[in-house]
Amino acid sequence: MAFVERVFSGVQPTGNLHLGNYLGAIVNFVKMQETHNCIYCVVDMHALTQGIDVWGGPTELARNTREVTAAFLAAGIDPKKHIVFNQSQVAGHAELTWIFNCVARIGWLSRMTQFKEKAGKDRENASVGLYDYPVLMAADILLYHATHVPVGEDQKQHLELSRDIAQKFNNDFADSIRAHGIADGLFFPLPEPMITGPATRVMSLRDGTKKMSKSDASDYSRINLTDDADTIAQKIRKAKTDPEPLPTEEKGLETRPEADNLVGIFAALSGRSKQQVLSDFGGGQFSAFKNALVELCVVKLAPIASEMKRLVADPGHVDAILVDGANRAREIAEANMVKTKDIVGFVRKA
Repeated sequence: MAFVERVFSGVQPTGNLHLGNYLGAIVNFVKMQETHNCIYCVVDMHALTQGIDVWGGPTELARNTREVTAAFLAAGIDPKKHIVFNQSQVAGHAELTWIFNCVARIGWLSRMTQFKEKAGKDRENASVGLYDYPVLMAADILLYHATHVPVGEDQKQHLELSRDIAQKFNNDFADSIRAHGIADGLFFPLPEPMITGPATRVMSLRDGTKKMSKSDASDYSRINLTDDADTIAQKIRKAKTDPEPLPTEEKGLETRPEADNLVGIFAALSGRSKQQVLSDFGGGQFSAFKNALVELCVVKLAPIASEMKRLVADPGHVDAILVDGANRAREIAEANMVKTKDIVGFVRKA
């Protein structure tokens, strides 16, 4: 089966979008819309997996969903040319997840490292949703027959699971797929990861060995997309470094996680390589480099923060964009679900 190239990706609405979300995902979303057919989803169903104390309850979930949408728009995603919607408005995500639950294997899910990290030692008390959400992620992608998925390195294992599920479905139902007119027996594509840029994994400003995260107790560990210029400047100047000057070659960053992180952020925001950044700042002290990084961050991020604030203040406008996107997403999803149900053997209204 010849698949139309399509990009799918999503962001959880769990609050406090930060520089890691922007550089690891959103900035690439903006670039890809120039070259690909894109579907960008606010995955509000995924937000429920870690308990109400994490996602904050109904009011907070609605607010965060609108904030992520505002970030998409403020960063430059065009909701008219591409699809922007929230996951829960399209029932096919849940329907396909159940079918995939019966295709996926316990052993596959048991190997998912993120469940082990998020559940911690008290795994018996973790929700089934937290354990099973990689299957929902597979359904998110394959519901639209997406061929490419921009992911951070920490999600690459989940994309491999999506490929395994697609492959097993194609194998298990090969005869039925062919009987429904698909000669090669390939109904679901095997989506390819798209991991690009010098800052695909942005680390904490307080500890270069840990990923930047909204759950970190210190707000100085991250730059939030809603931070103003003064806050951004203060956080960067207080960012952890080491006493040595910046190296002149990229190899010199290998044993210096904090330096590597800051150089990677500068490179990603300026559209340059780490080596190009070091050619300008290598051999110098961190103080001068941090001043330049402050200026760059403010230029790039302050307009986004301002536009996000404007959009969040107009929830009706944001909701209208989500409804329009959901209607367009639903057209694709429902057509694919009809075919999926026929292949599985579900009796349905003609």
